Amino acid sequence: MPPLPAPDYDPPSGPVPILHQDDDLLVVNKPAGLLSVPGKGPQLADCVIARLLADDPRVLLVHRLDRDTSGVMVFARTLNAQRHLGLQFEKKVTRKAYVARVAGVVAQDAGQVDLPLCVDWENRPLQHVNYEKGRAAQTDWEVLERLGAETRMRLRPLTGRSHQLRVHMQQLGHPILGDTLYANGDDRAHPRLMLHAQTLELRHPTGGAWHRFDARVPF
Repeated sequence: MPPLPAPDYDPPSGPVPILHQDDDLLVVNKPAGLLSVPGKGPQLADCVIARLLADDPRVLLVHRLDRDTSGVMVFARTLNAQRHLGLQFEKKVTRKAYVARVAGVVAQDAGQVDLPLCVDWENRPLQHVNYEKGRAAQTDWEVLERLGAETRMRLRPLTGRSHQLRVHMQQLGHPILGDTLYANGDDRAHPRLMLHAQTLELRHPTGGAWHRFDARVPF
């Protein structure tokens, strides 16, 4: 049987920018277009954690960002730190803020999307709203700037469902620009997904002090 063709995966080259490093944490600015973890098959082996492990064998996964999302991503450097950080994400202790450019002019200044989400099995990897089988998902949002036919927004996910921000913005009627899964027509015609994890706040595994990490918005 001939090998399956490689998917259209052309990640950016170069090292992953490091924002912070200590005995417990490694915080990076994940580039858009680079997987967080390996995909299926050798053609999808290049990813953030693989590049980090090449320089530091202590790196341990804590959470993920979508391939096309950029921004702050934290890794642990000890098993204790991994457990500590994992519990913070699970218990919603961490505070996350994203910046997005969305299609159209959002009329209200702020609000919340509260719609349960689950995988759309017939159209994987898409997620969809499902009131019977979906898991609770909430996103707080606010308008930062209205620019012509688009709006710059700050998004604060209160839960961490797959594709949550992308589906919630689509359901709001303002899909994220450059989103090849949930936007249509000209709204897809951008060089990247216009979604960036700008800030992450968490308690340090050693001592519990709050730390905030920021990554400059590239769009």
